[in-house]
Amino acid sequence: MPMNDSVIITCALTGAGDTVGRSPHVPVTPEQIARSAVEAAEAGAAVVHIHVRDPETGAPARDPRLYREVVERVKETGTDVVINLTAGMGGDLVIDPENPLTHLAGTDLVSGLDRLPHVEDLLPDICTLDCGSLNFGDGSNLYVSTPDMLRTGAKRIQELGVRPELEIFDTGQLWFAKQLLAEGLLDDPTVFQLCMGIPWGAPAEPGVLKAMVDMLPEGAQWASFALGRMQMPWVAQSILLGGNVRVGLEDNLYLSRGVKATNGQLVERAVQITELLGATVATPDEARQRLGLKPRS
Repeated sequence: MPMNDSVIITCALTGAGDTVGRSPHVPVTPEQIARSAVEAAEAGAAVVHIHVRDPETGAPARDPRLYREVVERVKETGTDVVINLTAGMGGDLVIDPENPLTHLAGTDLVSGLDRLPHVEDLLPDICTLDCGSLNFGDGSNLYVSTPDMLRTGAKRIQELGVRPELEIFDTGQLWFAKQLLAEGLLDDPTVFQLCMGIPWGAPAEPGVLKAMVDMLPEGAQWASFALGRMQMPWVAQSILLGGNVRVGLEDNLYLSRGVKATNGQLVERAVQITELLGATVATPDEARQRLGLKPRS
């Protein structure tokens, strides 16, 4: 498969992980997240992937008012960037291993439709759809996204006219995403994000990524990322296999050993790798065209 000559860079700004206390650069408030989005766009990101956090505690949140404030703040700056809102919040189930029917602190489990009110409110360019359940790290934390939830969510996203980015954490999830396409619940072009190195999903191994790329439906647009120190090697790995890339503080806090990064610095490094490989960085308008999005209003 040919190398990608025009690379869409996504910056995942903050995520939902327990990273706020580990780096002063992780944005928390809507103002900080919006400012980080603008920084990433100015550094070369065509797409910003947005989670929100409780402004007081830094804990992950799914309050539509917080999403609205972030998006409005970005738009008020006039920054040209594609908005990608997570719709994965509300899938966390923490069970008591001694009594599995008991839910422990940290559980935030709602229906597929209840994960979408901010998407219905804001109609972003893109929202994510996490395409299956997963043992999420060690312990007893599960991410739950059942086939019934996914069919319901995919149908509603399709009705809203928002492009779903299909988050794939393992090969079975890719198999099911193709089933959604076969059932008419996804529209072309399909957009995939291959998520590597999250325990206990697909490992960040080049052979595994190649196998997943080989499974993609014809005409799919795709990107991939890996966690931690594998983030920048994965930029090159994705481009060489024909894909787009994702970087950002959601997935990695460091620019180099012991040096904490900002989102802008991570995007700048991805731009550098892209250009050293002889590829160009796609503009937001080029990303919109390739991802099947509406032109900027």
